[in-house]
Amino acid sequence: MQYLNNGGKSDIFNLGNGVGYSVREVIETARKVTGHPIPATETSRRAGGPARLVASSEKAKSVLGWKPVHDSLEEIIASAWNWHKNHPNGYDE
Repeated sequence: MQYLNNGGKSDIFNLGNGVGYSVREVIETARKVTGHPIPATETSRRAGGPARLVASSEKAKSVLGWKPVHDSLEEIIASAWNWHKNHPNGYDE
């Protein structure tokens, strides 16, 4: 918001941590962090689908001075899980 309030142009920024994770890694980590079974069905990868996706935050770092607070998948999921547990109705509370 400060960037926009200071005259910065509206833009698009990835806020990833620069590390790629497979869907399997995300699901397994979410199961571990939440203690929930989280059902999943494994199928073959779609034609042309990447094995991993990586969001680089270099643009956000250079333009906004932003940096990720949580850098491990476990921390990222735990932070999101804690927020959702404490805000079951989202921002409506």
